[in-house]
Amino acid sequence: MENRSNPPPHVLIFPLPCQGHVNSMLKLAELLSLAGIKITFLNSEHNHELLARYTNIEDRFTKYPGFQFQTIADGLPVDHPRSGGQLMELFDAMKLVTKPIFKKILLETKPPVNCIIGDGILGFVGDVAIEVGVPVIYFRTVSACSFWAYFSIFDIIESGQLPIRGDEDMDRLITKVPGMETFLRCRDLPSFCREFVRSATRMAELSRKSVREGGSSYCNLNRLIEDIRSMSVRVHDT
Repeated sequence: MENRSNPPPHVLIFPLPCQGHVNSMLKLAELLSLAGIKITFLNSEHNHELLARYTNIEDRFTKYPGFQFQTIADGLPVDHPRSGGQLMELFDAMKLVTKPIFKKILLETKPPVNCIIGDGILGFVGDVAIEVGVPVIYFRTVSACSFWAYFSIFDIIESGQLPIRGDEDMDRLITKVPGMETFLRCRDLPSFCREFVRSATRMAELSRKSVREGGSSYCNLNRLIEDIRSMSVRVHDT
């Protein structure tokens, strides 16, 4: 049982509202809930409505008393596809509309948020966290290889290996990602790398923005939980 003078830490988890990202961060939320950590899962109104309609998401998390869903506007109309060549419009809308709402949520949420776990591709989450003085941890919903490829997109474009044209040999090697020179092919890159140079460069910018000077990485869940608990203790001791 938690000590009354030392309540459980309160973590806000904020994924990019695309289903693959949401699924990964829901699993993280479940693991942290099992560790007794209070979780607020912040999802876009549009994505959460789809979750509620097509899955048993509410039933899945009712067994965790410290867990709650909260929704936020993503700034796009209901009929917007939020995918493909229009995915970058979601990032622009969230930066313009969602960012100030997110800051307001952080300032008003009770009990206060001790730590934010933000999607590694949502750079504005870190900006807001710094403004309000809440520690932030970026969570990668993709593999290390995938992130490293995104991070290297500027170098790939500069070398002339992107964009991928419609009549390309899709087995052509992409040789400008250090460590992956001998096996990364055109077909292994996401669809937005095929002629959508603007989308590819935006993804690279977002990946680089979330790697902040002075940061560190977690290699296992137990270390992450220990650090989250210590953040809560520091807040309550001050």
